[in-house]
Amino acid sequence: MNYKQTITYSLALLGLLGFSCQQDRTTEGTLPPAASVTPATYFQQTEGGVQDGGVQMIPIKTPKGEFKVWTKRFGNNPKMKLLLLNGGPGATHEYFEAFENFFPAEGIEFIYYDQLGCGNSEDPKDPSMWDLPRFVEEVEQVRTALNLTKDNFYILGHSWGGILALEYALKYQSNLKGLIISNMMASAPDYGKYAEEVLAKQMDPKVLAEVRAIEARKDFSNPRYMELLYPNFYTQHILRMPLDQWPEPVNRSFAKMNQSLYVTMQGPSEFGISGKLETWDRTADLPKVTVPTLTVGAQFDTMDPEHMKMMAGKVQNGTYLYCPKGSHMSLYDDQDTYFAGLIKFMKGVDAGQKEVTL
Repeated sequence: MNYKQTITYSLALLGLLGFSCQQDRTTEGTLPPAASVTPATYFQQTEGGVQDGGVQMIPIKTPKGEFKVWTKRFGNNPKMKLLLLNGGPGATHEYFEAFENFFPAEGIEFIYYDQLGCGNSEDPKDPSMWDLPRFVEEVEQVRTALNLTKDNFYILGHSWGGILALEYALKYQSNLKGLIISNMMASAPDYGKYAEEVLAKQMDPKVLAEVRAIEARKDFSNPRYMELLYPNFYTQHILRMPLDQWPEPVNRSFAKMNQSLYVTMQGPSEFGISGKLETWDRTADLPKVTVPTLTVGAQFDTMDPEHMKMMAGKVQNGTYLYCPKGSHMSLYDDQDTYFAGLIKFMKGVDAGQKEVTL
């Protein structure tokens, strides 16, 4: 599979946040002043010995032995530390590099993290390890190793990372200060229904018929499949820019996609989920989430923005952020909306708000 085929085959499940947004719940009060961190404290050295840019290889215990996963801390803020969970499944932290243009000015610390099998982390090359409960335990081991606590620990999961973040919160929310679910619905069957009843119908019928015929033959490596999806799906719902203008960090991350992990969990089709996550549905469990939660939806996303709005209403302390210009990768195609809203949410939670006014 060539470079472009690799990018195309792996795109179905990734996205992020905003400011020219809407939410259904509001609270009184104003935002606090900027975090009391200075450039000197934000960029101070926090490790002893040889300085390596904040990189930490964390040993993870699994049923198949011990492996190491890669993390990198950017900045230093004892009160606000955001762990980023990439999408895919099987992409890398690299498409989050846009955070470097927004968070340092606000004094918010963020942590890159390649999940096991992704990017700079070890790859056991064992599909039996691509399992949601095991990934949850991996995140908990990462949290412990990085000394993240309920007083400072925020988690952001984008796309597949949003599934992982919600599962983590349902088991370990006592360790969290804030939860962000970006561009991911709480139900794989509902996502499949939205893809079938909404997204597919937006495609030219002749194009859709040809796509369906290729999928029926399971001929996913056919170059024609990519030729059809580039202009008719990816640049409409994944990242709303001409393909030759897609940001380099996005291309670099997707080119490294772990295909084994992606297909095992997501399945090969671009319309809905057919892998291990096919029946995953946590909608009924949303009221169990008590930690301040932000859900992010976008007008042109592969995920239903109304479902994301519903999620914010069902958790106990939810805020909804809507990106009117965004798609699945709203952190790039509705960038100002996305980052202003994300920053305001984190600062609001830091000031003691449970439902943040955006």
